[in-house]
Amino acid sequence: MQTVIPRSPLGPWLSREGVAQPGAAENCASDGTNCASDGTENDAGATSNRARTYGFGLRPGPFATDSTRVPPAPPTIRRDAAAAPYPDRAADRDRWILARRGPRPAHDLRQPHAAFVETERAANGEIVPVLTVLLTSRECPWRCLMCDLWQFTVEGNIPPGAIAGQLRAALATTAGATPRPRQLKLYNGGSFFDPRAIPPADYPAIAAQAVGFDRVIVECHPTLVGRRTLAFQDSLATQAAAANRVTPALEVAMGLETAHPGVLARLNKRLTLDGFRRAADFLREHGLALRVFILVKPPFLSEPEALEWACRSLDFAFDGGASVAVLIPPRPGNGALEALAAAGDFAPPKFATLEAALAYGVGLRRGRVFADLWDLERFADCPACFAARQERLVRTNHEQIVQAGPACPVCGSAQPAAL
Repeated sequence: MQTVIPRSPLGPWLSREGVAQPGAAENCASDGTNCASDGTENDAGATSNRARTYGFGLRPGPFATDSTRVPPAPPTIRRDAAAAPYPDRAADRDRWILARRGPRPAHDLRQPHAAFVETERAANGEIVPVLTVLLTSRECPWRCLMCDLWQFTVEGNIPPGAIAGQLRAALATTAGATPRPRQLKLYNGGSFFDPRAIPPADYPAIAAQAVGFDRVIVECHPTLVGRRTLAFQDSLATQAAAANRVTPALEVAMGLETAHPGVLARLNKRLTLDGFRRAADFLREHGLALRVFILVKPPFLSEPEALEWACRSLDFAFDGGASVAVLIPPRPGNGALEALAAAGDFAPPKFATLEAALAYGVGLRRGRVFADLWDLERFADCPACFAARQERLVRTNHEQIVQAGPACPVCGSAQPAAL
C-alpha cells in the first residue's frame, strides 16, 4: 500500500455538525429521527441533509485506493438558480444550496469509497502510518455551504452491519501494508455519531476491528457529540479487554471552520462558537482528544481577512483544548461555491495564505498543525516553484518546524517565517 500525501489528517473528510449541552441528551432522538437541519426536533420526523466540506472527490465503488482520488465533476446548475443571491434566512439557504447540486451518484453500501495509508506526525513526534477509511454512509442532517461530501453519501438510513462490513473489506484490502498502520481514521462524509449514518448497534463490531490500533479518529458535527460518543468509547474499551489488548485512544474531529461569528453563521452549519466550546468541553471532560478543522479563506472574506481569521481560529481551537488543528483550503465542486464565486463572494485562497497560516499555527507550539495537501495543485499560482513549496509543506507537517526556502526566481515567493 503506497503512502500518500494526506488529505486532511480531516479529513477535513472531516466532520460535521453541532453540540448537545454537556451531560444532556442530543436533540435528535436515539434512533436518529426528529432531527431538523438545525439539530432540533422536527415534528414531522424527517431529516434534512447534513454535509461538511471541501472538495474531496473519489470514484464510486468498487472502493478506491489513493491512486483513484479525483476531483468531482462540476455540477450542472440551472441558470435561474445560479443567478439568485445567497439568502439571509437559514431555511432559504438550505433550498439555495440544494438547487445548485448536481445528481447524486449511486453507491454500494457493501464497500467504502476508499482505503489508503498516509503518514502523520503523532503526539510523541513519531511519523506513523495511518489507515484512512472513507466509509459510504448517510448524508448528515445539515447542509453546509462549502460541503460537497453529499456526493459520496446515500439518502436512506444505513442498515446495521453495513459499516462494520465496509471496515472489514478495507482492512482485508490493506492487510499487506508495511509498516503496519498504527492509527485508524474512520471518516464517513457526515457525523460518526449520527445514528442513522452509523448505527449504534454496529459499535461493538466496529470497535472489535479497531482493537490493535493505537488511536481511532472519527469525525462529527459538534451537535452530535454526546452520549453516543461515550458509548463508542466504552465499546472500544470492552472489545480491547476481551482481546487482552490496550484500548485505542479515541479522537474526535470537529469542524470549527472559522472563529469569525458572522461568517460561521452564513456557512449554514447551524453552529455557534458557544456550541463548539460546549462540545470541546464535553470531550475534554471525558478524556477524549479533539482535532479541529479550520477553513483557510471561507466565503465572504478577503485575502488579508482570510489569514487573520485563520490565525484567530487556530487560537480559538487551542483555547478549546484541541491537540490537532487542520488547515483546509476550500475547493469548488459543490455548485454553491461556484455560484458565490460568480457573485464575487468566494475565491480560493492563495498558496501563500495557506503557507502563512501554517507558519503561524506551528509557531504557536500549542499542538500539532497540519495543512491539508490534497489536490494542492489547484492552488498553485506559480508552476516554477510549486513542487518545492509543496515539499516544504509536507516537511512542515511532519517536522512541525517551518521550513525555510529561497525566493522563487520567477514569482519571488518564499516560505514565510513563523508569524
